[in-house]
Amino acid sequence: MLVFWTQRLVFLATPKTGTVALEGALAPDAAMVFRDPPEMKHMPYRVYESFLKPRLDRMGGIGLETIAVMREPLDWLGSWYRYRARPALRGHPNSTADMSFDDFVAGYLATPRPGFADVGCQSDFVADATGQVAVDYLLPYEDPAAVTGFFARRLGRAVAPRRLNVSPEMALPLSPRLAAAFRHHAARDLRLHARVRAGEMADP
Repeated sequence: MLVFWTQRLVFLATPKTGTVALEGALAPDAAMVFRDPPEMKHMPYRVYESFLKPRLDRMGGIGLETIAVMREPLDWLGSWYRYRARPALRGHPNSTADMSFDDFVAGYLATPRPGFADVGCQSDFVADATGQVAVDYLLPYEDPAAVTGFFARRLGRAVAPRRLNVSPEMALPLSPRLAAAFRHHAARDLRLHARVRAGEMADP
């Protein structure tokens, strides 16, 4: 999470959307950089609104806009699965190294979710306490030029992130039954992502 005071902008770091690379490219211009703990680094909008925004407002931050990145929901879930399959996590309860993507998605669809699949959802990350999407600008992970272009315009300089914290590549086969169940479960995120890809929530 980054706060750009002069540019009147707050970057909310949606997990698994390339935020580590963006942070590396953008941090030199930020007035505040939240890297740890993870709850601060990946602070969702509702926590920002209730916890940090009132403090920033008291310091003259009224009018700060918010920006986040959104990824296609199944691809986003696949990134979580691949990230938790890394060797460093083997033996941890959240490791996905010894399970199929079907098993991971089934866990994500379960109630309650097991720890290895308890990763939330992107529409909740960018929503306020009432559940309404509240981030001012929401840009597509799949269009990196749109993301870097947004920040280049706001910062007044070129932005060129390096690839960092990339999950290992692997095939992610998913059964038709689970794919259909996921589309039903993630309908809200899928609709929101379609709006983001269409440019409806981009910088005017």
